[in-house]
Amino acid sequence: MKLSFRPPMLAAFLVAMVVAGAPGYAQTKLDKVSFGTNWVPEAEHGGFYQALADGTYEKYGLDVTIVPGGPNENNRMLLIAGRIDFFMAANTLMSFDAVANNVPVVTVAAIFQKDPQVFLTHPESRITKLEELKPLTLFVSKEGISSYFQWLKSEYGFSEDHVKPYTFNSQPFIADKHSAMQGYVTSEPYGVEKAAGFKPGIILLADYGWNTYSTLIETRRDIIDKKPDLVQRFVSASMIGWYNYLYGNNTAANAMIKKLNPEMTDEMLAFSVAKMKEYGIVDSGDALHDGIGAINDARMASFFDKMVRAHVVRSDIDYRKSYTLRFVNKGVGLDLRPKN
Repeated sequence: MKLSFRPPMLAAFLVAMVVAGAPGYAQTKLDKVSFGTNWVPEAEHGGFYQALADGTYEKYGLDVTIVPGGPNENNRMLLIAGRIDFFMAANTLMSFDAVANNVPVVTVAAIFQKDPQVFLTHPESRITKLEELKPLTLFVSKEGISSYFQWLKSEYGFSEDHVKPYTFNSQPFIADKHSAMQGYVTSEPYGVEKAAGFKPGIILLADYGWNTYSTLIETRRDIIDKKPDLVQRFVSASMIGWYNYLYGNNTAANAMIKKLNPEMTDEMLAFSVAKMKEYGIVDSGDALHDGIGAINDARMASFFDKMVRAHVVRSDIDYRKSYTLRFVNKGVGLDLRPKN
């Protein structure tokens, strides 16, 4: 007969060990962490608000403050100046630029495996391929011209002859049926449908080789050096937040987003989440086996080479300094993905 009795001292020791090994319970005082986003609260930030709303950050021993961005905010400068601890960068080009300018920030996770950048088309044009956009008038922003459009020129032979400025107003596109407009798959299609009453065609640049990561988590080198455990806990908790936001009950996170951004609606939030799932913006590619936030060395090298060919970045920078794999590719949260 096997006895289940353990001496009291041993039992207490084992309980203590179990408690100490659980995230967030090894300490009674939470570490204060500030995280700046690059825009006003929206579904594209949902996983971070989820981790805050459902207590995941707290379970990992963190007292997180999310600092919203906006048109008049520059949270990345606050990161560089030491005013906040983490920042949500737009894409990998920002990481390369940091290296080129000796800015001491490093990417520690990549939330979006696919950049949500798209071109929207009129349904009657029946465009289904990227190359078919060439004869159209293309509404492209100033930032787009200096980044992805240079890649379109070098990789696909696009010309700026047909380009007109995109001022984040969809009306010129709606009025010109022989045109296409840049946007994010998570937002602009919804706006066009509401304004014009038709569902636009969608060409996702990521499906044609625009393989930048998007929605990155950045921090300073000194934080990585001095507080690697804090960085790991923030990254891991954020990944769990993203799984729960996409696949779990995201009501509390959306309520928080709507409170901070009254212009956001339940319909808009639902649309954005649906598109993130449909196009595999967050959970695809390497994330399927390495977990949300995954970064791949070969992919970083590939994107760097493309940007050098497009004359967007200098060939002499050491792009490998722009990121680290130390805190990702651990499969954190994979068990939270639906099995079917």
